Amino acid sequence: MKKRLLLLAVLVHSAALLFAQNPTKFNIKGIAIDSGNAVMPFATVMLLQPKDSTLVNFGRTDENGAFEFKNVKKANYILKISFVGYIPFQIDVKPVDGAVNDLGQLKLKPIAKELMEVVVKTARAPLNIKGDTIEYNAASFKVPPGSSVEDLLRKLPGVQLDQDGNIKAQGQDVKKVTVDGKSFFGNDPKAATKNLPAEAITKVQIFNDKSEQAKATGVDDGKKEKTINLELKDDFKKGGFGKITAALGTEERAELKGNYNKFDSKQQFSVLGLGNNINQTGISRDDFQDFRGSQANNWGDEADFGFSSGVRFFYDNDTEESISIPVGGRNFQGFSENYAGGANYNYDTKKTKFSSNYYYNQTQQLVSKKSTRENFLSNNSSFKTLEDSYQNRISRNHRVSLRFEQQIDSLNTLVLIGNGRMGDGTTKFNSLQELYRNGSSTKSNQTTINNFNEFNSTAIALIGLYRHKFKKKGRNFAASLTYNYNVSDGEARQSSVNELFGAPVGSIPANINQINFTNSPRNLVKSSLLFVEPLSKKFFSETFYNFSLRRDAVDRNVQTTDGIRIDSLSNYYTNDFMYNRFGTNVRYNHKGVNISFGLAAQHFHLDGNFARSKNSTDVQNINRDIFAWIPASSINIDLKNNRYIWADYSKEVGEPAIKDLQPIIDNSNTLYIRVGNPNLLPMSTHRAFVGYNMFNPGSFTNMFFNLNYGYNINQVIYNQTVDPVTLVTTAKPTNISGGQNMGSYLGFGFPLKKTKSTLNLNGGTNISKNLIYINNVLNTTRNNNYNFGFRLDLTPSDKFTFYANGNFGITNTKYSINSSQNQQIFNHNLGAEMNIAMPAGIYFTSNLNYRISKNERFGFNQHIPILYASVYKILGKAKKAELRISGYDLLKKNIGINQYASQNFVSTEQTQTLSRYFMLSFTYNMRGVSAKMRRQGWY
Repeated sequence: MKKRLLLLAVLVHSAALLFAQNPTKFNIKGIAIDSGNAVMPFATVMLLQPKDSTLVNFGRTDENGAFEFKNVKKANYILKISFVGYIPFQIDVKPVDGAVNDLGQLKLKPIAKELMEVVVKTARAPLNIKGDTIEYNAASFKVPPGSSVEDLLRKLPGVQLDQDGNIKAQGQDVKKVTVDGKSFFGNDPKAATKNLPAEAITKVQIFNDKSEQAKATGVDDGKKEKTINLELKDDFKKGGFGKITAALGTEERAELKGNYNKFDSKQQFSVLGLGNNINQTGISRDDFQDFRGSQANNWGDEADFGFSSGVRFFYDNDTEESISIPVGGRNFQGFSENYAGGANYNYDTKKTKFSSNYYYNQTQQLVSKKSTRENFLSNNSSFKTLEDSYQNRISRNHRVSLRFEQQIDSLNTLVLIGNGRMGDGTTKFNSLQELYRNGSSTKSNQTTINNFNEFNSTAIALIGLYRHKFKKKGRNFAASLTYNYNVSDGEARQSSVNELFGAPVGSIPANINQINFTNSPRNLVKSSLLFVEPLSKKFFSETFYNFSLRRDAVDRNVQTTDGIRIDSLSNYYTNDFMYNRFGTNVRYNHKGVNISFGLAAQHFHLDGNFARSKNSTDVQNINRDIFAWIPASSINIDLKNNRYIWADYSKEVGEPAIKDLQPIIDNSNTLYIRVGNPNLLPMSTHRAFVGYNMFNPGSFTNMFFNLNYGYNINQVIYNQTVDPVTLVTTAKPTNISGGQNMGSYLGFGFPLKKTKSTLNLNGGTNISKNLIYINNVLNTTRNNNYNFGFRLDLTPSDKFTFYANGNFGITNTKYSINSSQNQQIFNHNLGAEMNIAMPAGIYFTSNLNYRISKNERFGFNQHIPILYASVYKILGKAKKAELRISGYDLLKKNIGINQYASQNFVSTEQTQTLSRYFMLSFTYNMRGVSAKMRRQGWY
């Protein structure tokens, strides 16, 4: 054995000597200097292929101006060095006999201002690094004609996109994408990346943008958000461009979608539309959540001054769900038929900016679901609910947004914002619920539900914002005025048949037939003032005042089908909520160190009245005054060289939802009764964050870490009382303190080979403690979640790309009330995507998503592979058309199953959803279509 090991060692050593004597790779190094022979630190250095200037490797010079590319394949190259204010340096590099090619000192010459534009256009480098800004020359990153901006971004070093088009750059989430510095279809980053062609882009700029308040006041608050700006080519600013796709498939599947864009130096105009029955809503969740709350923020405009908003309103979730726009996309379960269309217009000059968009969508969702839920009670007892349900929901929404900004002069700016939305729809819900005790096979209860709801809503939000800069540098004043109006009308027809086995007759109502008419108007007026005063060159004070007056009303009229009013279920409720907050914040800002400490005095006044009807003389009153001190602090430190560290502490106060304050009985589900509580107190949450971010523009290595903690005081929870005879659960909101949550995240990314392969690793934990009373016994549910993920991007050539990702999650759930039900849930997701360019202009793309869900406690073990593939060909000499054959869920495994554990229950749901189908699609592009070597899911 020893002789074999000795022989193996000799062979390995000999092979190493042979390789060293005949190297196939070598190192390239040098030193960048200026015309005065001074070294040039942090200059961008690139290695290009002579044939087509394809980027092979890149980096930056160190503090001494030195650089070195190691283990480079022996071949001819072009070496290019760029630095702001200097003519880009370029030299041909040829292989040498030795292991190192030392180019010595390479001198860059300064550039005259009048020649700057000419030199930049004629000698543009593939990428340029300026501090924390990276600018990519789009032409240097090859994507076939017809590709989208998403495809281009995937080619850029340091940029990653997930399966849904969410963007990460330098390890951080991209929050905003602009086109020539202007908004594109509101706040949704994916609106631009999915709809604009890559060939329209000349440059991609990635940078840390300041907050809107910092831009307005000129005082850096240390807050940054990762931003991408897409700069259009000149010829795309003059004409129109767009494309249209039509597709037909098996199982009566069809799709039609298109967009058209026309830009110039001052204006942007875009239209888009879609129609399909393949579960593609085409709507971003972020883009349509503007009206969920006070509408304080729109296009980055802060109308609530001061640290955080200080107060949150918890609105009626049922009402919000009934009028919100359905979102989803490729992960939507069930079946949906979708139609949508919109237009966007922007006008931008030095002093005047105008943005507007209109969007309409209509969605019909059909969801047929089977679910199992086990509720854990004290004394190791439990009961199980089996439900078979069907829902048919139709919703229609119109949405319009307007923003006007006028720079009156160098010191004064006015911003006007208007938003409106109208929605209506219907929901039909049928359900059969069966209850069983303690694992018994004998049925205890059975309820049949047949409900039909009609709803419509109108929402208006108007904001005026005025900013004034004084002549003294750093002194600023701002004022805002906001008006919100939101009204929702609904008619719910409720019908249920209840059967109770083994219990006295009359324990629960045998039949329920009633109509619920609800009108819920909401008015809000609020205003904010801000004054910023420089105390010195390093210290600033920020003094603010917030005022709001909100009036809510709910008129709930419950009748029998014969029109007889049911007083016990009806009520009329009004709530006047006045909020005042006055505070100040002292900020230190010097050499990248930004520290602030603040304190605010906050006062709530609640005046609520409720009665059985609007005209009733028997009115009960809720009158409450609450005072609180609101502290806040933040530390943001720029450690230089693209390294940042930050920490924040804040306290938030939230007013209970209207539905929770109303002392009424909601019996829309006869097995789960909800009762309001007018004695609820506002909830407060203490939050703390700490984080670190690093990006090395030379090696394109990034790291992101954060740790967060939250503690709840007077948290609103729903105590549950379960009737031991009927198993009917009655839930009542109440306050409790002690709930908490702690989470962490660590991400690390680095190129395995620059421009060819990148690996990103991440891991995190989330530990939560949730409290709830079950039959007057306190239950503490602890969820410990651990996850790990990876992402591998391989882009070796324009003819082949491969992407792999994985996420592995483990959740341990423990119940103090019933430890025998403690469980461990595994949720893993693996994905792979591949694109291949074949001869004769034929292309192949595929996508595999493999999901594993496991819970040994309940014998739950699901392995679900979803496979998509397509073959397509570019048609015509002008390459303006594409013909594609696609197959979705080729293995026919999409069964739509999920498991979830929380509080005192665990539930499993299985939903009938869209499974295997094939489609033939045709795409026509006005500017020319070619192969899309893109990471995509399916049409």
